[in-house]
Amino acid sequence: MPKARIAPALRDLLFTPDLDLVTAVDRHFAPDYRQRTDGEWSDRTGFVEHIAHLRTVVAGGDVVVHEELSSDQLYAERHTITVTKADGGAVTTEVYVFAEYADDGRFRRVEETTLMLSGSETDRGLGSARA
Repeated sequence: MPKARIAPALRDLLFTPDLDLVTAVDRHFAPDYRQRTDGEWSDRTGFVEHIAHLRTVVAGGDVVVHEELSSDQLYAERHTITVTKADGGAVTTEVYVFAEYADDGRFRRVEETTLMLSGSETDRGLGSARA
């Protein structure tokens, strides 16, 4: 099985609304998945809640990968994500990702730092927002 990568995961999670959320999460993230975004930890349940909320906010967008590398169980990547919101607003964020793979090639842990490049001040917490 090929190892997970962030851009396809984000496309499945955020930009493919017809794909069932649980199916999208299971495709890319291990059962014991946890994530830290800008210093805030979430377990897999919290992550699913975050993505479910984002699916109500996001109307479309794109991910551009700038650098990406992996070695054995480790993964690092930098990307820019542009989100068009359902209210017509837009947000562009640069994201630095460091991750660990589970034995099956899905992500077990992701730690990321975000830098909003454009958007409103209320969009600054989008990377970890929940309902």
